[in-house]
Amino acid sequence: MSELASESSSPERPRERTPCPSESSGANAAARVLEIADLRVGYGSTVAVDGLSVTVSRGEIVALVGESGSGKSTVALAALGLLPRSARVEGTITLAGKDVGSATPEELRQLRGRGAGMVFQEPMTALNPVLTIGFQVAESIRNHDPQPRRHKSRNDKHYHDRCVELLERVGVPDAAKRLKQYPHQLSGGLRQRVLIAIAIAAGPGLILADEPTTALDVTVQQQILDLIRDIRDTEGTGTLLITHNLGVVADIADRVIVLRNGKVVEEADTETLFASPKADYTRQLLAAVPKLGDTQHEDQPAAENAVLQLRDIVVEYHGRRVVDDVSLTVDKGEIVGLVGESGSGKTTLAQCALGLVTPKSGAVDVFGGRLDRRARRRLGVVFQDPASSLDPTKTVAQTIAEPLVIHTRTGRAERQHKVRELMDAVELPQSLLNRRGHELSGGQRQRVSLARAVVLGPDLLIADEPTSALDVSVQAAVLDVLERLHVEFGFGCLFISHDLAVVDRVCDRVAVLRGGQLVEQGPCATVLHHPEHPYTQALLLASPVPDPAAQRERRRSARA
Repeated sequence: MSELASESSSPERPRERTPCPSESSGANAAARVLEIADLRVGYGSTVAVDGLSVTVSRGEIVALVGESGSGKSTVALAALGLLPRSARVEGTITLAGKDVGSATPEELRQLRGRGAGMVFQEPMTALNPVLTIGFQVAESIRNHDPQPRRHKSRNDKHYHDRCVELLERVGVPDAAKRLKQYPHQLSGGLRQRVLIAIAIAAGPGLILADEPTTALDVTVQQQILDLIRDIRDTEGTGTLLITHNLGVVADIADRVIVLRNGKVVEEADTETLFASPKADYTRQLLAAVPKLGDTQHEDQPAAENAVLQLRDIVVEYHGRRVVDDVSLTVDKGEIVGLVGESGSGKTTLAQCALGLVTPKSGAVDVFGGRLDRRARRRLGVVFQDPASSLDPTKTVAQTIAEPLVIHTRTGRAERQHKVRELMDAVELPQSLLNRRGHELSGGQRQRVSLARAVVLGPDLLIADEPTSALDVSVQAAVLDVLERLHVEFGFGCLFISHDLAVVDRVCDRVAVLRGGQLVEQGPCATVLHHPEHPYTQALLLASPVPDPAAQRERRRSARA
Protein backbone atom coordinates (compact mmCIF):
# COMPACT_ATOMS: atom_id res chain seq x y z
CA MET A 1 0.00 0.00 0.00
CA SER A 2 2.12 2.82 -1.27
CA GLU A 3 -0.28 5.48 0.02
CA LEU A 4 0.24 4.39 3.59
CA ALA A 5 3.92 5.23 3.76
CA SER A 6 3.44 8.75 2.41
CA GLU A 7 0.06 9.51 3.91
CA SER A 8 0.11 12.94 5.50
CA SER A 9 -3.34 13.13 7.06
CA SER A 10 -3.58 13.68 10.79
CA PRO A 11 -3.42 10.54 12.97
CA GLU A 12 -6.53 9.09 14.47
CA ARG A 13 -7.48 10.17 17.96
CA PRO A 14 -6.38 7.63 20.58
CA ARG A 15 -9.17 5.32 21.58
CA GLU A 16 -10.15 4.85 25.18
CA ARG A 17 -8.14 1.99 26.58
CA THR A 18 -9.82 -1.06 28.10
CA PRO A 19 -7.68 -2.62 30.85
CA CYS A 20 -6.64 -6.18 30.12
CA PRO A 21 -7.23 -8.92 32.71
CA SER A 22 -3.51 -8.87 33.54
CA GLU A 23 -3.81 -5.24 34.66
CA SER A 24 -7.14 -5.11 36.43
CA SER A 25 -6.49 -6.45 39.92
CA GLY A 26 -4.41 -4.97 42.70
CA ALA A 27 -2.35 -8.16 42.92
CA ASN A 28 -1.41 -7.94 39.31
CA ALA A 29 -0.74 -4.22 39.67
CA ALA A 30 1.90 -5.11 42.25
CA ALA A 31 3.48 -7.48 39.70
CA ARG A 32 3.99 -4.73 37.13
CA VAL A 33 7.63 -4.34 36.15
CA LEU A 34 7.09 -1.27 33.97
CA GLU A 35 4.51 1.51 34.23
CA ILE A 36 4.54 4.46 31.86
CA ALA A 37 1.88 7.14 32.34
CA ASP A 38 1.15 9.99 29.92
CA LEU A 39 4.69 10.02 28.49
CA ARG A 40 5.51 12.97 26.24
CA VAL A 41 8.90 13.35 24.56
CA GLY A 42 9.87 16.23 22.33
CA TYR A 43 12.94 17.56 20.54
CA GLY A 44 12.57 21.27 19.86
CA SER A 45 9.31 21.65 17.98
CA THR A 46 9.16 17.92 17.10
CA VAL A 47 6.95 15.65 19.22
CA ALA A 48 8.30 12.08 19.27
CA VAL A 49 5.90 10.58 21.84
CA ASP A 50 2.56 12.16 22.68
CA GLY A 51 0.69 11.00 25.79
CA LEU A 52 1.62 7.31 25.79
CA SER A 53 0.64 5.06 28.70
CA VAL A 54 1.68 1.42 28.91
CA THR A 55 2.20 -1.25 31.56
CA VAL A 56 4.09 -4.54 31.45
CA SER A 57 3.58 -7.18 34.14
CA ARG A 58 5.78 -10.11 35.07
CA GLY A 59 5.40 -12.95 32.58
CA GLU A 60 3.73 -10.71 30.00
CA ILE A 61 4.92 -9.89 26.47
CA VAL A 62 3.63 -6.54 25.23
CA ALA A 63 4.32 -5.57 21.62
CA LEU A 64 4.79 -1.95 20.56
CA VAL A 65 4.26 -1.68 16.79
CA GLY A 66 4.18 1.09 14.22
CA GLU A 67 6.08 2.55 11.31
CA SER A 68 9.58 4.05 11.47
CA GLY A 69 9.40 7.37 13.30
CA SER A 70 6.32 6.40 15.32
CA GLY A 71 8.23 6.71 18.61
CA LYS A 72 8.76 3.01 19.45
CA SER A 73 12.49 3.15 20.19
CA THR A 74 12.10 6.47 22.03
CA VAL A 75 9.84 4.70 24.53
CA ALA A 76 12.49 2.02 25.22
CA LEU A 77 15.25 4.59 25.68
CA ALA A 78 13.03 6.66 27.97
CA ALA A 79 12.30 3.60 30.12
CA LEU A 80 16.04 3.26 30.83
CA GLY A 81 16.67 6.99 31.22
CA LEU A 82 18.85 6.99 28.09
CA LEU A 83 17.27 9.89 26.21
CA PRO A 84 19.67 12.75 25.37
CA ARG A 85 19.63 15.89 27.50
CA SER A 86 18.14 17.77 24.56
CA ALA A 87 14.94 15.72 24.93
CA ARG A 88 11.98 17.33 26.66
CA VAL A 89 10.33 14.63 28.81
CA GLU A 90 7.01 14.77 30.67
CA GLY A 91 5.00 12.07 32.41
CA THR A 92 6.09 9.29 34.75
CA ILE A 93 8.07 6.10 34.16
CA THR A 94 8.25 3.52 36.94
CA LEU A 95 10.70 0.68 36.38
CA ALA A 96 11.01 -2.10 38.95
CA GLY A 97 9.14 0.16 41.41
CA LYS A 98 11.54 3.09 40.93
CA ASP A 99 10.69 6.45 39.37
CA VAL A 100 13.16 6.75 36.47
CA GLY A 101 12.75 10.53 36.23
CA SER A 102 13.93 11.15 39.80
CA ALA A 103 16.55 8.38 39.94
CA THR A 104 20.16 9.26 40.72
CA PRO A 105 22.94 8.22 38.29
CA GLU A 106 23.83 5.28 40.55
CA GLU A 107 20.20 4.18 40.79
CA LEU A 108 19.88 4.37 36.98
CA ARG A 109 23.01 2.25 36.63
CA GLN A 110 21.45 -0.40 38.83
CA LEU A 111 18.12 -0.23 36.96
CA ARG A 112 19.96 -0.78 33.64
CA GLY A 113 20.61 -4.44 34.25
CA ARG A 114 18.68 -5.40 37.37
CA GLY A 115 15.50 -3.52 36.52
CA ALA A 116 15.57 -4.11 32.77
CA GLY A 117 17.90 -5.64 30.20
CA MET A 118 18.12 -4.27 26.67
CA VAL A 119 18.33 -6.31 23.47
CA PHE A 120 19.18 -4.21 20.44
CA GLN A 121 18.30 -4.72 16.78
CA GLU A 122 21.82 -5.07 15.39
CA PRO A 123 24.11 -7.10 17.65
CA MET A 124 27.17 -6.41 15.50
CA THR A 125 27.04 -2.74 16.45
CA ALA A 126 25.76 -3.35 20.01
CA LEU A 127 28.71 -5.64 20.84
CA ASN A 128 32.25 -4.26 21.12
CA PRO A 129 34.26 -5.67 18.18
CA VAL A 130 37.62 -5.57 20.00
CA LEU A 131 36.52 -7.37 23.17
CA THR A 132 35.90 -11.10 23.52
CA ILE A 133 32.43 -12.47 24.10
CA GLY A 134 33.55 -13.68 27.54
CA PHE A 135 34.73 -10.24 28.61
CA GLN A 136 31.49 -8.58 27.55
CA VAL A 137 29.23 -11.14 29.25
CA ALA A 138 31.39 -11.08 32.40
CA GLU A 139 31.23 -7.29 32.49
CA SER A 140 27.43 -7.39 32.61
CA ILE A 141 27.64 -9.82 35.57
CA ARG A 142 30.39 -7.89 37.37
CA ASN A 143 28.52 -4.59 37.14
CA HIS A 144 25.64 -6.00 39.18
CA ASP A 145 27.36 -8.61 41.34
CA PRO A 146 26.01 -8.20 44.91
CA GLN A 147 29.11 -9.93 46.31
CA PRO A 148 32.26 -8.67 44.51
CA ARG A 149 35.11 -11.20 44.57
CA ARG A 150 38.50 -9.89 45.68
CA HIS A 151 40.62 -12.99 45.11
CA LYS A 152 41.62 -13.01 41.45
CA SER A 153 41.62 -16.78 40.82
CA ARG A 154 38.26 -17.25 42.54
CA ASN A 155 36.98 -14.18 40.78
CA ASP A 156 37.97 -15.50 37.34
CA LYS A 157 36.52 -18.95 38.04
CA HIS A 158 33.25 -17.48 39.32
CA TYR A 159 32.72 -15.22 36.32
CA HIS A 160 33.86 -17.86 33.83
CA ASP A 161 31.39 -20.41 35.17
CA ARG A 162 28.57 -17.86 35.27
CA CYS A 163 29.31 -16.79 31.66
CA VAL A 164 29.22 -20.39 30.47
CA GLU A 165 25.96 -20.92 32.38
CA LEU A 166 24.37 -17.84 30.76
CA LEU A 167 25.45 -18.75 27.23
CA GLU A 168 24.17 -22.29 27.68
CA ARG A 169 20.91 -20.85 29.03
CA VAL A 170 20.33 -18.94 25.78
CA GLY A 171 21.27 -21.92 23.61
CA VAL A 172 24.79 -21.03 22.49
CA PRO A 173 26.61 -24.28 21.55
CA ASP A 174 30.16 -24.88 22.82
CA ALA A 175 29.68 -22.06 25.31
CA ALA A 176 33.13 -22.29 26.92
CA LYS A 177 34.79 -22.07 23.49
CA ARG A 178 32.69 -19.03 22.50
CA LEU A 179 33.98 -17.02 25.47
CA LYS A 180 37.35 -16.59 23.73
CA GLN A 181 35.83 -15.56 20.40
CA TYR A 182 35.05 -12.08 19.08
CA PRO A 183 31.67 -10.90 17.74
CA HIS A 184 32.73 -11.17 14.09
CA GLN A 185 33.44 -14.88 14.59
CA LEU A 186 29.80 -15.61 15.46
CA SER A 187 26.77 -15.79 13.20
CA GLY A 188 24.00 -13.21 13.47
CA GLY A 189 21.81 -15.61 15.43
CA LEU A 190 24.57 -16.43 17.93
CA ARG A 191 25.40 -12.74 18.38
CA GLN A 192 21.76 -12.05 19.16
CA ARG A 193 21.78 -14.86 21.73
CA VAL A 194 24.86 -13.30 23.35
CA LEU A 195 22.99 -9.98 23.62
CA ILE A 196 20.09 -11.77 25.31
CA ALA A 197 22.54 -13.44 27.72
CA ILE A 198 23.92 -10.02 28.62
CA ALA A 199 20.39 -8.65 29.02
CA ILE A 200 19.36 -11.35 31.54
CA ALA A 201 22.71 -11.54 33.38
CA ALA A 202 21.51 -9.53 36.40
CA GLY A 203 18.12 -11.28 36.55
CA PRO A 204 15.95 -8.33 35.45
CA GLY A 205 12.19 -8.34 35.71
CA LEU A 206 11.88 -6.80 32.25
CA ILE A 207 13.49 -7.27 28.83
CA LEU A 208 13.33 -4.37 26.38
CA ALA A 209 13.71 -5.97 22.94
CA ASP A 210 14.09 -3.41 20.14
CA GLU A 211 13.59 -5.17 16.78
CA PRO A 212 15.50 -8.26 18.01
CA THR A 213 14.76 -10.41 14.93
CA THR A 214 14.61 -7.94 12.01
CA ALA A 215 17.96 -8.88 10.46
CA LEU A 216 17.59 -12.64 11.03
CA ASP A 217 16.36 -15.31 8.67
CA VAL A 218 13.11 -17.07 9.52
CA THR A 219 14.53 -20.18 11.19
CA VAL A 220 16.93 -18.22 13.43
CA GLN A 221 14.12 -15.74 14.12
CA GLN A 222 11.94 -18.61 15.32
CA GLN A 223 14.71 -19.80 17.63
CA ILE A 224 15.11 -16.32 19.16
CA LEU A 225 11.35 -16.02 19.68
CA ASP A 226 11.26 -19.46 21.30
CA LEU A 227 14.09 -18.31 23.59
CA ILE A 228 12.21 -15.14 24.64
CA ARG A 229 9.10 -17.22 25.25
CA ASP A 230 11.10 -19.74 27.31
CA ILE A 231 12.64 -16.97 29.46
CA ARG A 232 9.14 -15.64 30.04
CA ASP A 233 7.80 -19.05 31.02
CA THR A 234 10.68 -20.15 33.27
CA GLU A 235 11.75 -16.87 34.91
CA GLY A 236 8.54 -14.90 34.70
CA THR A 237 10.30 -12.04 32.93
CA GLY A 238 8.15 -9.35 31.34
CA THR A 239 9.01 -8.20 27.81
CA LEU A 240 8.36 -4.99 25.91
CA LEU A 241 8.83 -6.08 22.30
CA ILE A 242 9.39 -3.33 19.75
CA THR A 243 8.89 -4.54 16.20
CA HIS A 244 7.35 -3.81 12.82
CA ASN A 245 6.93 -7.52 12.03
CA LEU A 246 3.26 -8.32 12.61
CA GLY A 247 3.90 -12.03 12.09
CA VAL A 248 6.27 -11.95 15.07
CA VAL A 249 3.65 -10.07 17.09
CA ALA A 250 1.01 -12.71 16.27
CA ASP A 251 3.44 -15.44 17.26
CA ILE A 252 4.57 -14.22 20.67
CA ALA A 253 2.75 -11.17 22.08
CA ASP A 254 0.00 -11.16 24.72
CA ARG A 255 -1.02 -7.56 24.10
CA VAL A 256 -0.38 -5.08 21.27
CA ILE A 257 -0.07 -1.30 21.31
CA VAL A 258 -0.15 0.42 17.91
CA LEU A 259 1.69 3.74 17.63
CA ARG A 260 1.47 6.36 14.93
CA ASN A 261 3.32 9.68 15.07
CA GLY A 262 3.91 9.17 18.78
CA LYS A 263 0.24 8.56 19.63
CA VAL A 264 -1.49 5.33 20.63
CA VAL A 265 -4.15 4.61 17.99
CA GLU A 266 -5.19 1.21 19.31
CA GLU A 267 -4.46 -1.21 22.13
CA ALA A 268 -5.89 -4.68 22.63
CA ASP A 269 -5.00 -8.26 23.39
CA THR A 270 -3.37 -9.95 20.42
CA GLU A 271 -6.28 -12.17 19.46
CA THR A 272 -8.73 -9.26 19.42
CA LEU A 273 -6.49 -6.86 17.54
CA PHE A 274 -5.77 -9.26 14.69
CA ALA A 275 -9.34 -10.55 14.48
CA SER A 276 -11.17 -7.22 14.81
CA PRO A 277 -8.91 -4.18 14.49
CA LYS A 278 -10.81 -0.99 15.29
CA ALA A 279 -8.50 1.73 13.97
CA ASP A 280 -8.22 2.35 10.23
CA TYR A 281 -4.45 2.65 10.61
CA THR A 282 -4.21 -0.81 12.21
CA ARG A 283 -6.26 -2.28 9.36
CA GLN A 284 -3.93 -0.59 6.86
CA LEU A 285 -0.86 -2.03 8.59
CA LEU A 286 -2.35 -5.54 8.54
CA ALA A 287 -3.35 -5.17 4.89
CA ALA A 288 0.21 -4.13 3.99
CA VAL A 289 1.68 -7.44 5.22
CA PRO A 290 2.33 -9.82 2.30
CA LYS A 291 0.87 -13.27 2.93
CA LEU A 292 1.81 -16.58 1.39
CA GLY A 293 -0.88 -17.67 -1.03
CA ASP A 294 -2.30 -14.20 -1.69
CA THR A 295 -0.57 -13.92 -5.08
CA GLN A 296 -2.05 -15.77 -8.04
CA HIS A 297 0.83 -16.95 -10.21
CA GLU A 298 0.29 -17.36 -13.93
CA ASP A 299 2.13 -19.84 -16.10
CA GLN A 300 5.14 -18.15 -17.62
CA PRO A 301 5.83 -18.57 -21.36
CA ALA A 302 9.14 -19.99 -22.47
CA ALA A 303 11.89 -17.37 -22.08
CA GLU A 304 13.52 -15.76 -25.08
CA ASN A 305 16.99 -15.76 -23.58
CA ALA A 306 18.83 -15.86 -20.26
CA VAL A 307 20.34 -12.71 -18.77
CA LEU A 308 22.15 -14.66 -16.02
CA GLN A 309 23.42 -18.23 -15.99
CA LEU A 310 25.27 -19.75 -13.06
CA ARG A 311 26.52 -23.21 -13.99
CA ASP A 312 27.96 -25.70 -11.50
CA ILE A 313 29.28 -22.93 -9.24
CA VAL A 314 31.68 -23.93 -6.45
CA VAL A 315 33.04 -21.31 -4.02
CA GLU A 316 35.46 -22.02 -1.19
CA TYR A 317 36.82 -19.76 1.55
CA HIS A 318 39.97 -21.04 3.29
CA GLY A 319 39.16 -24.59 2.32
CA ARG A 320 35.52 -24.35 3.46
CA ARG A 321 32.98 -24.88 0.68
CA VAL A 322 30.23 -22.22 0.92
CA VAL A 323 28.62 -22.85 -2.49
CA ASP A 324 28.54 -26.42 -3.72
CA ASP A 325 27.79 -27.13 -7.39
CA VAL A 326 24.89 -24.69 -7.81
CA SER A 327 23.27 -23.99 -11.18
CA LEU A 328 20.71 -21.21 -11.58
CA THR A 329 19.25 -19.24 -14.49
CA VAL A 330 17.43 -15.90 -14.65
CA ASP A 331 15.62 -15.25 -17.91
CA LYS A 332 14.80 -11.91 -19.46
CA GLY A 333 11.76 -10.35 -17.77
CA GLU A 334 11.74 -12.97 -15.01
CA ILE A 335 12.12 -12.44 -11.26
CA VAL A 336 13.80 -15.38 -9.53
CA GLY A 337 13.80 -15.54 -5.74
CA LEU A 338 16.75 -16.95 -3.82
CA VAL A 339 15.94 -18.01 -0.25
CA GLY A 340 17.68 -19.82 2.57
CA GLU A 341 19.21 -19.30 6.00
CA SER A 342 22.13 -17.00 6.78
CA GLY A 343 25.28 -18.70 5.57
CA SER A 344 23.47 -20.72 2.91
CA GLY A 345 25.38 -18.98 0.10
CA LYS A 346 22.75 -16.53 -1.22
CA THR A 347 24.89 -13.39 -1.13
CA THR A 348 27.96 -15.29 -2.35
CA LEU A 349 26.04 -16.33 -5.48
CA ALA A 350 24.99 -12.72 -6.04
CA GLN A 351 28.63 -11.64 -5.68
CA CYS A 352 29.60 -14.23 -8.29
CA ALA A 353 27.01 -12.76 -10.66
CA LEU A 354 28.45 -9.27 -10.00
CA GLY A 355 32.04 -10.38 -10.57
CA LEU A 356 32.98 -9.64 -6.94
CA VAL A 357 33.76 -13.29 -6.15
CA THR A 358 35.57 -15.68 -8.47
CA PRO A 359 34.28 -19.24 -8.12
CA LYS A 360 36.73 -22.11 -7.70
CA SER A 361 34.95 -23.89 -10.53
CA GLY A 362 31.90 -23.44 -12.71
CA ALA A 363 30.89 -20.71 -15.14
CA VAL A 364 29.13 -17.34 -14.80
CA ASP A 365 27.47 -16.02 -17.96
CA VAL A 366 25.91 -12.55 -17.94
CA PHE A 367 23.98 -11.72 -21.13
CA GLY A 368 25.57 -14.76 -22.75
CA GLY A 369 29.17 -13.76 -22.06
CA ARG A 370 31.64 -12.43 -19.53
CA LEU A 371 30.94 -9.50 -17.22
CA ASP A 372 32.97 -6.78 -18.93
CA ARG A 373 32.50 -3.00 -18.85
CA ARG A 374 29.85 -3.10 -21.58
CA ALA A 375 27.89 -5.77 -19.70
CA ARG A 376 28.10 -3.81 -16.43
CA ARG A 377 26.22 -0.98 -18.10
CA ARG A 378 23.22 -3.33 -18.42
CA LEU A 379 23.28 -4.42 -14.76
CA GLY A 380 21.73 -2.74 -11.71
CA VAL A 381 22.20 -3.55 -8.01
CA VAL A 382 20.09 -2.84 -4.91
CA PHE A 383 21.64 -3.66 -1.54
CA GLN A 384 20.04 -4.47 1.81
CA ASP A 385 21.21 -1.38 3.68
CA PRO A 386 21.01 1.81 1.59
CA ALA A 387 22.41 3.84 4.47
CA SER A 388 25.80 2.17 3.94
CA SER A 389 25.59 1.61 0.17
CA LEU A 390 24.82 5.25 -0.73
CA ASP A 391 27.74 7.71 -0.84
CA PRO A 392 27.14 10.07 2.12
CA THR A 393 28.92 12.93 0.33
CA LYS A 394 26.60 12.93 -2.70
CA THR A 395 23.16 14.44 -3.04
CA VAL A 396 20.20 12.37 -4.19
CA ALA A 397 20.50 13.89 -7.67
CA GLN A 398 24.23 13.06 -7.88
CA THR A 399 23.64 9.53 -6.58
CA ILE A 400 21.00 8.67 -9.17
CA ALA A 401 22.96 10.31 -12.00
CA GLU A 402 26.31 8.66 -11.19
CA PRO A 403 25.88 5.64 -13.53
CA LEU A 404 25.03 8.05 -16.37
CA VAL A 405 28.26 9.95 -15.70
CA ILE A 406 30.35 6.75 -15.64
CA HIS A 407 28.81 4.85 -18.57
CA THR A 408 27.40 7.48 -20.95
CA ARG A 409 28.24 10.82 -22.51
CA THR A 410 24.88 12.44 -21.82
CA GLY A 411 24.93 16.15 -21.07
CA ARG A 412 24.04 17.71 -17.77
CA ALA A 413 20.57 18.86 -18.84
CA GLU A 414 19.71 15.38 -20.15
CA ARG A 415 20.94 13.78 -16.94
CA GLN A 416 18.85 16.16 -14.84
CA HIS A 417 15.78 15.37 -16.93
CA LYS A 418 16.35 11.61 -16.52
CA VAL A 419 16.86 11.95 -12.76
CA ARG A 420 13.62 13.90 -12.36
CA GLU A 421 11.74 11.27 -14.39
CA LEU A 422 13.02 8.53 -12.10
CA MET A 423 12.15 10.52 -8.97
CA ASP A 424 8.58 10.51 -10.22
CA ALA A 425 8.80 6.80 -11.07
CA VAL A 426 9.87 5.86 -7.52
CA GLU A 427 7.34 8.30 -6.02
CA LEU A 428 9.81 10.69 -4.40
CA PRO A 429 9.26 14.47 -4.36
CA GLN A 430 11.64 16.68 -6.33
CA SER A 431 12.35 18.58 -3.11
CA LEU A 432 14.64 15.70 -2.02
CA LEU A 433 17.04 16.09 -4.96
CA ASN A 434 19.55 18.22 -3.05
CA ARG A 435 19.43 16.21 0.16
CA ARG A 436 21.93 13.56 1.21
CA GLY A 437 21.31 10.01 2.38
CA HIS A 438 21.36 10.73 6.12
CA GLU A 439 18.54 13.24 5.64
CA LEU A 440 16.17 10.59 4.25
CA SER A 441 14.09 7.87 5.87
CA GLY A 442 14.93 4.19 5.27
CA GLY A 443 12.17 3.83 2.70
CA GLN A 444 13.24 6.99 0.86
CA ARG A 445 16.87 5.81 0.75
CA GLN A 446 15.81 2.45 -0.69
CA ARG A 447 13.77 4.18 -3.40
CA VAL A 448 16.83 6.27 -4.29
CA SER A 449 18.79 3.01 -4.55
CA LEU A 450 16.14 1.62 -6.92
CA ALA A 451 16.23 4.76 -9.06
CA ARG A 452 20.01 4.57 -9.29
CA ALA A 453 19.87 0.86 -10.16
CA VAL A 454 17.52 1.38 -13.13
CA VAL A 455 18.78 4.74 -14.42
CA LEU A 456 20.57 3.01 -17.33
CA GLY A 457 17.60 0.79 -18.20
CA PRO A 458 19.20 -2.47 -17.04
CA ASP A 459 18.50 -5.93 -18.41
CA LEU A 460 19.45 -7.56 -15.10
CA LEU A 461 18.80 -6.38 -11.53
CA ILE A 462 20.43 -7.98 -8.49
CA ALA A 463 18.41 -7.18 -5.35
CA ASP A 464 20.00 -8.44 -2.11
CA GLU A 465 17.47 -8.26 0.78
CA PRO A 466 16.13 -4.89 -0.46
CA THR A 467 13.22 -4.67 2.01
CA SER A 468 14.27 -6.67 5.08
CA ALA A 469 15.04 -3.60 7.23
CA LEU A 470 11.83 -1.73 6.32
CA ASP A 471 8.56 -1.61 8.23
CA VAL A 472 5.56 -3.27 6.61
CA SER A 473 3.93 -0.23 5.00
CA VAL A 474 7.22 1.14 3.61
CA GLN A 475 8.11 -2.38 2.42
CA ALA A 476 4.79 -2.56 0.58
CA ALA A 477 5.46 0.82 -1.05
CA VAL A 478 8.98 -0.19 -2.15
CA LEU A 479 7.69 -3.49 -3.57
CA ASP A 480 5.00 -1.57 -5.48
CA VAL A 481 7.73 0.61 -7.00
CA LEU A 482 9.90 -2.42 -7.83
CA GLU A 483 7.01 -4.17 -9.59
CA ARG A 484 6.12 -1.06 -11.57
CA LEU A 485 9.75 -0.55 -12.64
CA HIS A 486 9.92 -4.22 -13.65
CA VAL A 487 6.90 -3.80 -15.91
CA GLU A 488 8.38 -0.62 -17.41
CA PHE A 489 11.93 -1.85 -18.03
CA GLY A 490 11.36 -5.62 -18.39
CA PHE A 491 14.59 -6.56 -16.62
CA GLY A 492 15.38 -10.00 -15.28
CA CYS A 493 15.92 -9.96 -11.51
CA LEU A 494 17.68 -12.12 -8.95
CA PHE A 495 15.76 -11.30 -5.77
CA ILE A 496 17.39 -12.44 -2.51
CA SER A 497 15.23 -12.48 0.60
CA HIS A 498 14.49 -14.40 3.78
CA ASP A 499 10.84 -13.29 3.72
CA LEU A 500 9.00 -16.05 1.88
CA ALA A 501 5.76 -14.04 1.63
CA VAL A 502 7.63 -11.22 -0.14
CA VAL A 503 9.19 -13.74 -2.53
CA ASP A 504 5.76 -15.22 -3.20
CA ARG A 505 4.44 -11.75 -4.02
CA VAL A 506 7.10 -10.54 -6.45
CA CYS A 507 8.83 -13.62 -7.91
CA ASP A 508 7.99 -16.01 -10.73
CA ARG A 509 10.35 -18.78 -9.66
CA VAL A 510 12.22 -19.54 -6.45
CA ALA A 511 15.40 -21.44 -5.59
CA VAL A 512 16.05 -22.73 -2.06
CA LEU A 513 19.62 -22.93 -0.73
CA ARG A 514 20.81 -24.85 2.29
CA GLY A 515 24.45 -25.07 3.32
CA GLY A 516 25.57 -23.96 -0.12
CA GLN A 517 23.50 -26.56 -1.96
CA LEU A 518 20.40 -26.05 -4.08
CA VAL A 519 17.75 -28.30 -2.50
CA GLU A 520 14.67 -27.23 -4.47
CA GLN A 521 13.70 -24.84 -7.24
CA GLY A 522 10.70 -24.19 -9.45
CA PRO A 523 7.67 -21.92 -9.86
CA CYS A 524 6.60 -20.11 -6.66
CA ALA A 525 3.14 -21.69 -6.92
CA THR A 526 4.80 -25.11 -6.60
CA VAL A 527 7.76 -24.60 -4.26
CA LEU A 528 6.11 -22.20 -1.78
CA HIS A 529 2.64 -23.72 -1.81
CA HIS A 530 3.44 -27.43 -2.26
CA PRO A 531 7.08 -27.90 -1.20
CA GLU A 532 8.66 -31.31 -1.59
CA HIS A 533 11.94 -30.94 0.31
CA PRO A 534 11.77 -31.15 4.14
CA TYR A 535 13.99 -28.07 4.47
CA THR A 536 11.63 -25.95 2.36
CA GLN A 537 8.74 -27.22 4.46
CA ALA A 538 10.63 -26.23 7.62
CA LEU A 539 11.29 -22.74 6.24
CA LEU A 540 7.60 -22.25 5.50
CA LEU A 541 6.59 -23.38 8.99
CA ALA A 542 9.18 -21.02 10.52
CA SER A 543 7.88 -18.00 8.60
CA PRO A 544 5.40 -16.24 10.93
CA VAL A 545 2.00 -15.13 9.63
CA PRO A 546 -0.14 -12.26 11.02
CA ASP A 547 -2.71 -14.59 12.54
CA PRO A 548 -2.36 -15.73 16.20
CA ALA A 549 -4.53 -18.85 15.76
CA ALA A 550 -2.64 -19.91 12.64
CA GLN A 551 0.67 -19.30 14.42
CA ARG A 552 -0.26 -21.61 17.29
CA GLU A 553 -1.09 -24.34 14.80
CA ARG A 554 2.16 -23.76 12.88
CA ARG A 555 4.17 -24.00 16.11
CA ARG A 556 2.49 -27.30 16.91
CA SER A 557 3.23 -28.58 13.40
CA ALA A 558 6.86 -27.45 13.59
CA ARG A 559 7.39 -29.34 16.86
CA ALA A 560 5.61 -32.49 15.70
